Amino acid sequence: MPQAPHDAPIRLFSTCPPSSELARAAYVRRVTEVARWSEQGGCTGILVYADNSILDPWLVSQLIIQATRSLAPLVAVQPVYAHPYTVAKIVTSFAHLYGRRLYLNMVAGGFKNDLVALNDTTPHDKRYDRLVEYTTIIKRLLAGGAPVDYAGQFYRVEKLRLTPPLPPELVPGIFVSGSSEAGVAAAKSLGATAIKYTEAHDEEDAALDEGAEYGIRVGIIAREGADEAWHIARSRFPEDRKGQLTHQLAMKVSDSVWHKELSQRADQSEESPYWLVPFQNYKTMCPYLVGSYGRVAEEVGRYLALGHRTFILDVPHSEEDLHHAGVVFRQALEGAAR
Repeated sequence: MPQAPHDAPIRLFSTCPPSSELARAAYVRRVTEVARWSEQGGCTGILVYADNSILDPWLVSQLIIQATRSLAPLVAVQPVYAHPYTVAKIVTSFAHLYGRRLYLNMVAGGFKNDLVALNDTTPHDKRYDRLVEYTTIIKRLLAGGAPVDYAGQFYRVEKLRLTPPLPPELVPGIFVSGSSEAGVAAAKSLGATAIKYTEAHDEEDAALDEGAEYGIRVGIIAREGADEAWHIARSRFPEDRKGQLTHQLAMKVSDSVWHKELSQRADQSEESPYWLVPFQNYKTMCPYLVGSYGRVAEEVGRYLALGHRTFILDVPHSEEDLHHAGVVFRQALEGAAR
């Protein structure tokens, strides 16, 4: 992967398809091929997200590890699903069995109905306080050394030691998912990368806080010409009244700051590559950048200039998608270097 200005590496992640959309055998094949596309396309890793309706992300990550040589699963980790010791134990078990590094995407919330079903009524900002405690215990366990003692508001452990120890070179990268002030503050306190759901560049902050690393989640559909790119985008994500109603219902029960803010925004003009239709029609949970290579690269270049160094792309529709995204990032980095 090319280097950004100031020698800051760009990390590109794809996203694993959800299990809810395919039958068992077809899903295994799809995960395997998407993982291989991602590795061949130069991705650092692949996001494997979690909610009550889809398969366990750790087991899906095992499929990905077995199908690739170096691709790192970025595993969504929700405190309500497992004790922090369990997460650390799984990470070191992957390292021991496969000699592979993982990334952890620490998630404070999720679908509101999922949390209610699990009897988690913790308020939004308090969930980030809990996430900081949770992640701190995981990090200390994975760092090795003396047994871990920790006494917080949400968790308490005494003389807890992780075996087998994790090799230092396989310590996972830590991301915190969340665009709210509480989410960014949690990332900063943990020394983690704050992952935001991107806004149109003119609505982004003029500069990002130097106390944290930042990344964004965004889909990309780019081709040599803008007309071709927009034709593919509209064919892939047609407007759907049922999807719009599902989206509206989901937003009513969501306490995600970013989802609510994005849902209230008007569509961008056709001159802008920033496109909300897939999100508004409940086809995916991130905005898209659509247009010619040059126009989308220009937009990506603005995010680079703001300080974003990690990009999590949406689920690729085909291997071709990652090739075209690669063209965009190469042009964006070349433009930034100039």
